[in-house]
Amino acid sequence: MSRILIAESVAQAGLDILADAHETSVRLNLPRAALLESLGEEGGWDALVVRSQTRVDAELLAAGAPRLSVVGVASVGTDRVDIAAATHGGVMVVNAPTGNTIAAAEHTMALMLALLRRIPGADASVRRGEWERARFIGAELRHRTLGIIGLGKIGKAVARRAAAFEMRVLAYDPFMTAEQADENAARLVGLPELLLRADVITVHVALIAQTRGLIGEAQIGAMKPDAVLLNVARGGLVDEAALANALRDGRLAGAAVDVFSAEPMAADNPLRDAPNTILTPHLGASTSEAQGRVGVEMAEQLLMALSGVTPPYALNAPSVAREVAPQLHPYVELGQRLAILARQLAPGPFDALTLTYAGEISAWDGGPIRAAVLAGLLETVADQRVNAVNADVLARERGMTVSEERTDAASPFASLVVLEVGEGAGRVVLSGSSAHGRPHLAGLDGFAIDAELAGTILVTRHRDQPGIVGAVGSALAAAGVNISSLELSRLSAAGEAMMFVSVDDAIPAEVLDGLRAIPGMIHAQLVELPA
Repeated sequence: MSRILIAESVAQAGLDILADAHETSVRLNLPRAALLESLGEEGGWDALVVRSQTRVDAELLAAGAPRLSVVGVASVGTDRVDIAAATHGGVMVVNAPTGNTIAAAEHTMALMLALLRRIPGADASVRRGEWERARFIGAELRHRTLGIIGLGKIGKAVARRAAAFEMRVLAYDPFMTAEQADENAARLVGLPELLLRADVITVHVALIAQTRGLIGEAQIGAMKPDAVLLNVARGGLVDEAALANALRDGRLAGAAVDVFSAEPMAADNPLRDAPNTILTPHLGASTSEAQGRVGVEMAEQLLMALSGVTPPYALNAPSVAREVAPQLHPYVELGQRLAILARQLAPGPFDALTLTYAGEISAWDGGPIRAAVLAGLLETVADQRVNAVNADVLARERGMTVSEERTDAASPFASLVVLEVGEGAGRVVLSGSSAHGRPHLAGLDGFAIDAELAGTILVTRHRDQPGIVGAVGSALAAAGVNISSLELSRLSAAGEAMMFVSVDDAIPAEVLDGLRAIPGMIHAQLVELPA
C-alpha cells in the first residue's frame, strides 16, 4: 500500500478514491517549512497531491526523495510545478486536464455577457438607489466576431457556445488544422488577423516560457479600440500593466480577467482601478460539478501511476490513449525485461541502443516501450532512480545513442520487439513477444528461443554435440537444483547451440564453474529476471 500526502483541498469524491486504495493523510494549507518537514518525515510518501497554490520545485521534490514518485495536480494548470526538476528526479506529474472544461467555457461566456451588457456596473447602480437605464446600454453577442487564441479543449468548448449565440468565430492555434477548427464552428486565421478583426478576444493557452506575455503592448495596440479582452486561462499570458494603460487611455473598450500574474491579486495590480473591467478570483473551474470531475480524474491518474501504468495525462512520461494502453502494456513490460536480460548478457558498457517495433505495435507510439527499455538498461549504472519519467533524459546525459525502427514484418508473431544493445563484438541482439499477457523471449543473437522471461535462468552456448544437455542436467540434479523448463536451439547441425534453462533455485558458484568446464561448453551464465 502506498502513502499519499494531500496538501491542498480536493473534492471528496477524489479523496474517497485515493483513501479506498492507499494510506492517505490530509494536511491542508501547511506553511512551506511545515510541508518540507512533512515530506521528509520517517517513512516518506509515495505521492503528493496539490492544486494551484503549492510551489512544487526542486527543494520540495528533494525533501520527498527518494520515495516520492508521483505528484498529482488537481487542476489543469501546472505552472506551479517544476516539470524539469520532477523529470530529472524520476517523479511523474499528472493533472486533470478535462474535468473543468465545461466550467471554464461557461465562465468565459458569463464574463463575455456581463462585460458587453455592463451587468456589474448596472447592479451596483441599482443598489445605490439609481435608475439609469440609458447609461448602461450594452451590446449583443450576435453577429459579433469572437477571436479565440488557443483552440484546445476549453477553446473548442467556447467556440461551440459562441456559435450558438450566432457569433462569427475566428481562432488562432499553430497546432490546429483548418479542418479541425471548422469542426468546432471556427475559422483558423493568423494571430495578426485575429487581433485586427475580433470584437471580443479570449485567451485559452497554457502558460509556458513561449506564451508568457503573449498579449503585450504590441498585441493590444493591434486590437480595435472598441474590442474587449478576456483571460480565463492563466495569469502571465497578458501584460497586466499594458492592459490597464490601454483601458485608461480608451484604446480598448473593456476587459474581463479571472487569472492574475500573482494570486491572490496583488494590492498594487494596475487592473484594480482600471475602468471597464470585471475581475473574478480565479473562478474558471469553481463549480461543484467541475471540482468533482477534477478530483476524480486526478485520483484515477494518480492510482494508475502508483500501479506502474503510465496514465494518459502524465505530463512528463510517454503515455498512450486509453483504448491502446491495454494492448501496449504487455510490450512495455516485455521491453524492460529484455533490457534487464541484455544488461546481464552484454560483456561491456553499452552506449548504443536500436529498438525495432515489428507487426501490430509498429503502428503505436513506442515511447512507453523505449522508456521501459532504457530504465531496464540504466537502473544499475545510474546514481539515481531510473524510470519511465527520466529514462530519456538520463540516456541523453550519458551520451547513449538511441534509434528506433518500424516494420510490418513480425511473422510468426503478431508483434515483436527487437533490441540491439552495444556495438561491435559486444553487441547483443534480443527479440521478444507477449504470450497470454506474459513476456517471452523469441530470439537471442540469432538463436530462436521460446522462453518466458521470468525468474532464475541458466543461459549456455555450446557445441552441438552429444552429451552436453545430459551433463548439464546431471550437474544440476546432483546440486539439488530443479529445472522448471528448458529450451534448446541451434544455428546448424554440429555447429553452435544455446540452452535457456529456467531453474527453481540459484545455482551455486562452484556448480556453475563445473558447468563451464564441461567439454564443448563455450559459455555458461546465470541471469536473474523479475518473477
